[in-house]
Amino acid sequence: MTLRIGMISYWHVHAWDYTKEAQAHTDTEITGVWDEDPIRGKAAADKQGVPFYASLNELLSSDIDGVIVNAPTRLHVDVMVAAARAGKHIFTEKVLAPTLREVNEIMAEVKKTGVKLTVSLPRLNHGYTLTILDLLAERILGDITLVRSRLSHNGAIADWLPAHFYNLEECLGGALIDLGCHPMYLTRLFLGETPTQISAQFGYITGKEVEDNAVSLLSTESGALGVVEAGFVNSYSPFNIEIHGTLGSLLFGVPEEKLLLRTKAKDGQFADKWHEIPLKPNRESAFEQWVVHIRNHSEADENINIAIELTKLMEASNRSAQEKRAIRLDELKG
Repeated sequence: MTLRIGMISYWHVHAWDYTKEAQAHTDTEITGVWDEDPIRGKAAADKQGVPFYASLNELLSSDIDGVIVNAPTRLHVDVMVAAARAGKHIFTEKVLAPTLREVNEIMAEVKKTGVKLTVSLPRLNHGYTLTILDLLAERILGDITLVRSRLSHNGAIADWLPAHFYNLEECLGGALIDLGCHPMYLTRLFLGETPTQISAQFGYITGKEVEDNAVSLLSTESGALGVVEAGFVNSYSPFNIEIHGTLGSLLFGVPEEKLLLRTKAKDGQFADKWHEIPLKPNRESAFEQWVVHIRNHSEADENINIAIELTKLMEASNRSAQEKRAIRLDELKG
């Protein structure tokens, strides 16, 4: 039986991407829309030929099986708690929530009702990530000493991002909590250990309410460091990953989308120069994984654990920039 999906808001720039993915999937269909902006929501519903619901409760009381959440970040806890209480499975745009307290509130309802939750963390499923994880599992770089990842675009200087992406009340942050989510969860994943404290610096080049330039430094117990960079003010900044260890280094996207390795490990066969490593194919998308979890009554444990850690790192980064000091993760209140 086809899963009936309700769209919760078209606020986020990826809302139509998820709509198209749901429409293309053989096991799902969009059957209703609610949006905190009724004009935007009705237009989206009319475009698809599905009902627009005037209230969230009306949508959640309909015969949908699950929801796709693209609401403003500030609304995440409210809409997801309501969806879980209504027994609706949840697929959500990152971040799961902006604070650990709100994440715990969402997770309590998800666990109580047994609905299936998956967070859109797409770069976890890309071939370069899967290939890097395999190489790190072989300890091909020795002990990790530094991970750096950057994702940036020109949205604030070319003026193509929607204006509400600069609204601090709705977004609760700027470049870091939006684009920076991806290099943040990847940096944490490749470090292989939970950071103990975070120190962040924000820049406001275009004078918006939210930061358009951001760097977050992750410190760990072992001494390894993570550097996360994000921005809305760079015209030609490639997405990149650098991982350095006591025996070697991995580079991706500097600037081409190639994975390069140089290491003393493996009897020195990769020590003479940079060697290109073939990438594994992408695995199924987070949305496809969500559908499988619903069908199989399974849990997205890895995805959810990474999403929870992502919120901790984002909350600590925001506090660090605001309070102008390093924030230990054990300071966060759940």
